[in-house]
Amino acid sequence: MRVGVVFPGQGSQVVGMGGAIAERYPVAADLFARARAVLGYDLIDLVRNGPEEKLRETQFSQPAIYVVNYALACVIGDAFGVVASAGHSFGEFCSLTLAHALTFEDALALVRERGLAMQDAADRAHGTMSAVLGLEPDKLRDAVARARSAGRVALANFNAPGQIVISGDRDAVGLAGEFALELGAKRVVPLNVSGAWHSELMAPARERFAPFIAAATIAMPTFVVVSNVDARPYTDVATIRTNLVHSITDEVLWHATAQCLVAQGLDLVVEFGGSAVLAPLFKRLDGAPKAIHVGDERGVEKLQALVTAGSVA
Repeated sequence: MRVGVVFPGQGSQVVGMGGAIAERYPVAADLFARARAVLGYDLIDLVRNGPEEKLRETQFSQPAIYVVNYALACVIGDAFGVVASAGHSFGEFCSLTLAHALTFEDALALVRERGLAMQDAADRAHGTMSAVLGLEPDKLRDAVARARSAGRVALANFNAPGQIVISGDRDAVGLAGEFALELGAKRVVPLNVSGAWHSELMAPARERFAPFIAAATIAMPTFVVVSNVDARPYTDVATIRTNLVHSITDEVLWHATAQCLVAQGLDLVVEFGGSAVLAPLFKRLDGAPKAIHVGDERGVEKLQALVTAGSVA
């Protein structure tokens, strides 16, 4: 089978994720042990027991999601034929690690610094995000432009047709939501986040994070990795460095990224993560293959059965 692998980003965390697989699978337990050496704290205790408020903090949620996502993929090992991968926002670090562009330790150290930089920027800016449902991008851009009289606001995540997230200063995001409803949006849903991710409010975080990416050892991926910044497969390391820095402030082009993955001629898409975020979105794509979520032991066993059968039927 030709398999595509996707990894969710922030917001996919849930207390308890990864605990059972670390107990059952030595490869996962080893990754959590190695993570403690990098992070300086017991990540397995945090993901098993929380508290939820701490796990939601960016400086903790990003390393936790990275390790759990990657550990789930490593439990399957090389038994299935991954030919392409992509991650939502910082979930791309999982894709790059799986494709041997980054080592596990190097990627986790980068994710830690990214989370710290974004947490600091969020503490200073006090921004927020909202999901706008059922409105065309051009109309939403118009709503956002009108709302800039109240502060900084921009489109942040293009998750699927009719599902776009906006991000920025609280007053401006709220006003943009009101304008979006006037222009025909079905719903505007404020998100439970601690910062204005993928907006200019994160510019200080991008500046702080850039030297770490510049100093990192990065190789070309061993299979196709599609960037969520420009929705294109990487063809050189310089672009990897540029996009990993810009992903802090730039729009997440997830829908276009998913379309690029589908164009790789996949038989199956597997989402590895604490909760199902990306797999359901593939149902909205024309010509998309079967997509499944693997987040616990049952998911691992289901995928192993598919691999053994050699078919998704």
